[in-house]
Amino acid sequence: MTHPQPAAVAVGSLTGLNIPYWLPGLVLGAALAIKLPSIVKLWRDPLLRAVGGLLLFACAVFLFAAPSTIAWTNRVTGVPNIAGPWVYTLLTALCASWLLLVVHWRDGRSEHHARIRRATRWVIWVYAAVVVAMWVLFALADVPVERIRDLDTYYADTPFMRELILLYLLAHTVASLITSGLVWNWIRTTGLDAWLRWGLRFLGIGFATNLLFSAAKLTAVVARWTGHDLDWLNTNIAPAAACVAATLVAIGFIIPHAGQYLHERWLVRRRHRDLRALARLMRTVAGSREPLALRATAEMRLIRRETFIRDALLQLSRFIDEDLRVRAYDTALALGFERGRAQALAAAVTILDAVEAGRQAPGTEGDGDPDTTYLLQEIAAVSEVLRSPDEIKAVRARAAVPAESMSTHD
Repeated sequence: MTHPQPAAVAVGSLTGLNIPYWLPGLVLGAALAIKLPSIVKLWRDPLLRAVGGLLLFACAVFLFAAPSTIAWTNRVTGVPNIAGPWVYTLLTALCASWLLLVVHWRDGRSEHHARIRRATRWVIWVYAAVVVAMWVLFALADVPVERIRDLDTYYADTPFMRELILLYLLAHTVASLITSGLVWNWIRTTGLDAWLRWGLRFLGIGFATNLLFSAAKLTAVVARWTGHDLDWLNTNIAPAAACVAATLVAIGFIIPHAGQYLHERWLVRRRHRDLRALARLMRTVAGSREPLALRATAEMRLIRRETFIRDALLQLSRFIDEDLRVRAYDTALALGFERGRAQALAAAVTILDAVEAGRQAPGTEGDGDPDTTYLLQEIAAVSEVLRSPDEIKAVRARAAVPAESMSTHD
């Protein structure tokens, strides 16, 4: 008998702590918790059901594959090693859920419903047959000695149990190959959302890493057939590979949702920050600042700031000089600014002029009925140019020239 390699001993110390079981279980549980509200709300969606089934079976695999749970299952049922086919059943169901997920994910359009139904039936029937065959083989096998960690290699030469082991490993390998290949082909599709593409990359790597699990198990089993001992591949490397693969798959599901959520939160906070310059200016009009609530959500703080700014602009509208806005816009164009920037600069010049007019003649009414639609709709653009005082100064100085001395721009 050969001695385990140093790398195997190191990995084995991690396995002894059950890290390959509880770590992916935690990550998979987090992914399931994130997806669960959508799954419950949209239960009729086959894609979401496939995702829920995948995450649920994955959590169950690592729960029941833990050595302590294996010993408990054998003890409760009173059948030595019955935990083996039970874990293999969960793993086979997980493999089927991989394939069902990819089928519904790739061909979810309505015109592909017939193809989806055929593929779904094929996957369910084939993997259900694998599960039935495994339990028949286990009933026929003679496996009286309980093995918690090395069931596959200990009974590698045992009739019927040998076939059971090869059957579940074959089902796992085929599912890993097909799923990994389809996911990597999908990654190359154009037009994918960036967060979805990153999620697919993690899924692709995770499904491909599952092949290392099968390879380690098969190598250890074949080594037993040839009189060699590579059991450390089965007891140490395979669980570690399964841990890495499951964690990557869970991250692949989390990234699109968590990434989109964080991106949306970042956009809200950035818009709130971008409106700071205009909000400060409007405080001089309103005589106060926007309501502040420390426990308010980022969305609520943004809504309050936007409402405060628009209310102050409406209060300021009686001092808006529409002619000045037109001259400022033409001036900005003449200075080489593009149209969007020119509009924002013109609006900023007009607002600053109105603020000064309001200070000089408080309580008085302005002339005309100015159109403030742009000012109310594009407050972010106006606030952004307020942080460029030199540009505003240049436009404002030239816009003060009488209109008849200005060149007109169409």
